Amino acid sequence: MSTTYTKQTNWGQFIPLVTVFFFWGFVAASNDILIPVFKKAFDLTQSQSQLVSVAFYVAYTVGSLIYMFVSKTMKQDLVNRIGYKNGLIVGLLISASGTLLFYPAANLGSFPLMITGLFILGLGFSLQQIVANPLAIEIGPTETGSQRLTMAGGINNLGTTIGPLIVAFTIFGSATASNTEASIESVKIPYMVLGGAFILVAVLLKFSSLPQITPTIQEDPAEEIGGNHRTSALKYPQLVLGMIAIFVYVGVEVSTASNLPAYMEKSLGFSTKDIAPYVSLYWASLMIGRWTGAVDAFDFGAGVKKILRFLAPYLAFGVFLLVNAIAKHDLSHFYIYGLIILVMIACDILSKGNPARMLLIFSSMGILALVFGMMTSGMVSVYAFTSVGLFCSTLWPCIFALAINGLGKHTNQGSGYLIMMIMGGGIISWIQGTLADMTNIHVSYIVGVACFAYLAFYAVRVSGILKAQGISLDHVKNGGNH
Repeated sequence: MSTTYTKQTNWGQFIPLVTVFFFWGFVAASNDILIPVFKKAFDLTQSQSQLVSVAFYVAYTVGSLIYMFVSKTMKQDLVNRIGYKNGLIVGLLISASGTLLFYPAANLGSFPLMITGLFILGLGFSLQQIVANPLAIEIGPTETGSQRLTMAGGINNLGTTIGPLIVAFTIFGSATASNTEASIESVKIPYMVLGGAFILVAVLLKFSSLPQITPTIQEDPAEEIGGNHRTSALKYPQLVLGMIAIFVYVGVEVSTASNLPAYMEKSLGFSTKDIAPYVSLYWASLMIGRWTGAVDAFDFGAGVKKILRFLAPYLAFGVFLLVNAIAKHDLSHFYIYGLIILVMIACDILSKGNPARMLLIFSSMGILALVFGMMTSGMVSVYAFTSVGLFCSTLWPCIFALAINGLGKHTNQGSGYLIMMIMGGGIISWIQGTLADMTNIHVSYIVGVACFAYLAFYAVRVSGILKAQGISLDHVKNGGNH
């Protein structure tokens, strides 16, 4: 079956764009390595150490609010005013200024200053997010826009897979060295290099062929379906419930990973430097799931796509194994994970591309994985917790698609509200850290179970809401990625 699309994907524009997605991933996952380092160096409790996540993720919300405020004051969308390309460049330069704070912070041994640096880094990222998500959809056929976003998400997870290993390597020296103590000084180098990379990409974007302005979503009288005459995006129940869904989804995704190092140290006796491959496996799991979902972005026949559905996840798993082989880690622990990936592929096939069905199946599997992890111990529990990454992998595009569906001219506004809710990553990590201080880390994973339970509820509820607005879910395509 060959499909003719309205226009071709502009790969020359897409490739510079996805470098930005790579950085988001690189930094977000590296935070999981910083948490145990800061915890030792500054002698913090588990909930205090989770302030690393709080600072980074709350910056997204603050950034979105500043963006909305500036746009309102100018009576014009900020990105439409300065252009997409400039928006990305400004975002990168803000992030670069945040990384430079790590230098004085390390010299002074100041935790508040490091947290401020991470916060500014996140502020820059929020502007990049607001620009890059719609842009990835815009530079190719609309029909495969969401799959391009899933692919960009897969590149994002290449960053999350490599990030912890490179940062752990630069902080702890050789990945297998005997020193488990990392001085706070050693954090300077990776962040200086990162700052330099941000500036380099900003310069490259300046000379790239990325468009300055792209058509925003215009009001089309022919599309006044359901309740498109509503005055604000917040008048749509699918969006309001979807905002909570993004909040708890990013929350469970981030807190499962950011509390994992402490669990492996305290309960399983791992040393800090040996944890990086497992944090990397968690984020690689997201990459494995997203590469599977990105298969539809390519114009292949149905038969080829069937084969690729099996090949893509194992290709992503291969990238993870390769990176760890280069870092000289023992790979023998990881082969068993190949079987867990089969479960994810089965769930993907069962969902038949319907975002609500996929959200329900994957959330239920997430609950199962967490409960299994809480009821077992040792390496079995570690694999159960890392497999949560597989079941989180496709949720962002599902929730995003369901939440902005039928919003018409309010789509951009709705998208801004959803990106604002990324702060769940920080707040839910902190809640889980606090519960861990009160009980133990094993028990604290109940927080994640509650998050997945809400997502399963949303999957069922939103189907009814959209049906009432006359929208059939089999025509909704997944969209969005963070």
